[in-house]
Amino acid sequence: MARPLIQLALDSLDKEQTLKLAKLAAPYVDIIELGTPCIKYNGLEIVKAVRSQHRDKLVFADLKTMDAGYYEAEPFFKAGADITTVLGTADFGTIKGVIDVANKYGKQAQVDLINVEDKAHVAKEAARLGAHIIGIHTGIDQQLAGKTPFADLQALLSLGLKVKVSVAGGINQSTVEQVAATKPSIIVIGGAITGAKSPAEAARQISVLVEAVAIRAGA
Repeated sequence: MARPLIQLALDSLDKEQTLKLAKLAAPYVDIIELGTPCIKYNGLEIVKAVRSQHRDKLVFADLKTMDAGYYEAEPFFKAGADITTVLGTADFGTIKGVIDVANKYGKQAQVDLINVEDKAHVAKEAARLGAHIIGIHTGIDQQLAGKTPFADLQALLSLGLKVKVSVAGGINQSTVEQVAATKPSIIVIGGAITGAKSPAEAARQISVLVEAVAIRAGA
């Protein structure tokens, strides 16, 4: 089993706090995500800053594009993002636009299935269009209502699509091994790292747990 990549989700509006957290966790993560609130508030400049400070990491701009896919995503790829997101609830033409512009720059488009009713249908069509990543995403408001991403993740993986699969939604030290054992491509961690007393130590713990699962599976 290949070790899933660990993605750090940064949602703070504070640019300096975002950069500080990225620096603390960077040794233990593979992808630095600039979450939608952060992107909306700080724009292209936060992408450029993270790109310049972490050239060995993938930079993820969580645009959650809903329309004008090619037009909206292109500036963020130019600014240094490696991955941007388009909502699975968007028109398939919008999804294709983000995929097309990602391919133009040698980057990746992720289709986010947050709030998508028929996840299997959208995932299959997104894969057919050439999506690089399909994301299972239980949003913060859904988490507060007690929802987890685990059942949706297993259902998506069971489809056997030839795409990377990402999972996000309240994953922490007590659940990350369960998630890693299902063999997603990417595991997204937010508050378990950013809200910890020591974000660096929390990120290290997550990394160790994910690595242990991979080792047990014979990676």
